[in-house]
Amino acid sequence: MPSGHYENFPVASWLLPRPLREPVAIIYRFARSADDIADEGKATPAERLAGLAACGAELDRIESGREPQTPPFRDLARVVRRHALPLQLLRDLLDAFSQDVVKQRYADFGELLDYCRRSANPVGRLLLHLFGRSEGAALEQADAICSSLQLINFWQDVALDWAKGRLYLPQDEMRRFGVTEQQIAARGCDDAWRGLMRHQCERARRMMLAGAPLARQLTGRVALEIGVTVQGGLRILEKLAQTGYDVFRLRPVLRASDWPLLIWRAL
Repeated sequence: MPSGHYENFPVASWLLPRPLREPVAIIYRFARSADDIADEGKATPAERLAGLAACGAELDRIESGREPQTPPFRDLARVVRRHALPLQLLRDLLDAFSQDVVKQRYADFGELLDYCRRSANPVGRLLLHLFGRSEGAALEQADAICSSLQLINFWQDVALDWAKGRLYLPQDEMRRFGVTEQQIAARGCDDAWRGLMRHQCERARRMMLAGAPLARQLTGRVALEIGVTVQGGLRILEKLAQTGYDVFRLRPVLRASDWPLLIWRAL
């Protein structure tokens, strides 16, 4: 699993049919590099937004049939045109990354889910276009999987995001469970914290299970890829529960030893 924001998405793995590995890798490279503009290094917010705007300008060139100015976007243009990928999905990703630069708190779960709609769901929808399965039911299930994966990544990364000044936990639910930002700063893991995190993880699990039937609608290695992705997310939720949701001292990750279990469960 690649590290960072998209680590819960298997990317161009050996499970995919060979013809799909390159386009998936190119899409991932776009998402990863744009996310890094918003998230990594010591750039100012203005510089980050300018970098993301430059990515948007390259998408405009692709849409108008002009040649992009940078090699990665030339590769992306080739994939977009060959597979008739909707450019709006790529723009949604840029919009979400731009939001990360300027928005650090989320009032409620609805706000958070809207972020997931733009930061994660486009990845699943782009993959379905590559798989030739872009009908309504499949898209809804892919959205459930991808939003769940994004939420799981948030719950893994509470401590890491806090260090960057961000907190994705819904503010109204923090109040309901009696968890304060001061407690997060102090890395406190009491019953209130565990109750809040259990609630977040159980909801993410329900979303994942709602999307899981997508794998059974696909065939071959693509179906296995989706199945393993689902099981990877569920495995992280298991590990979060096993640690008592103490993400401040032990961030759960998928390791090589987890892969046989994930494949067995997917099959």
